[in-house]
Amino acid sequence: MKKGWIIFIVVALLVILLALSLISPYNRMVGLEEGVTSQWAQVENVYQRRADLIPNLVNTVKGYADFEQKTLTDVIEARAKATSVTIDPANLDAASLQQFQAAQDGLSSALARLMVVVERYPELKANQNFLELQSQLEGTENRITVERQKFNETARGYNTYVRQFPRNLYASLFGFEKKAYFEAETGAEKAPEVQF
Repeated sequence: MKKGWIIFIVVALLVILLALSLISPYNRMVGLEEGVTSQWAQVENVYQRRADLIPNLVNTVKGYADFEQKTLTDVIEARAKATSVTIDPANLDAASLQQFQAAQDGLSSALARLMVVVERYPELKANQNFLELQSQLEGTENRITVERQKFNETARGYNTYVRQFPRNLYASLFGFEKKAYFEAETGAEKAPEVQF
C-alpha cells in the first residue's frame, strides 16, 4: 500500500512539473502572437490612412476639367480593391499576405501613374490643397514602410521563439504557427537603370 502511494505521488509530481514547464512557454507564445496581431493592426491603420486620403486627392484633381478621367478611374478602382482585401491576423500566412500586398501594390502603382500625369498640369501642381494632400500621402507612404519593418521584426521574434526546440513541440501542440513576412516586390533587388 505504501509503495502504491509513493508511485502515485511521484507520478503526480512529474505531471505537475510537466504542466508547469508548459505554462511559461505557452504564455510567452500568446504574448508574442498578440504582439504580431497588434503590429498587424498598426500596418492596416497606416494603409487605411492612405486609402482615406485618396478620395480627397481625386476630388482635388477632378476640379481640372481636362484631366484624364481614366487615370482617376484607375486610382478609384485600385483603392476599392485594396480596401476590400482584409486578413485575419490569426491566419496570417504567406498566401494571404501576398494577396494583401498585391492589392496594395496595385494602388501604389495607380497613384504613381496619377502623379506622373499631374506633372502635365502646372496649375494643379500649384494648388495648395493638392500640395498638402501630396505631402500627407508621401508621409503616409513613409509610415507604411516603417510599420511594415516593425511588423517584420515582431513576426521574426515570434517565429524564432515558436521554432526553437523544445518550444516548437509546444507550439505545434497548441496550434501556434509561423507568421509570414512582408517581402520586397519581385525585381526590387535590381537597381533601376537611369539614362540621360
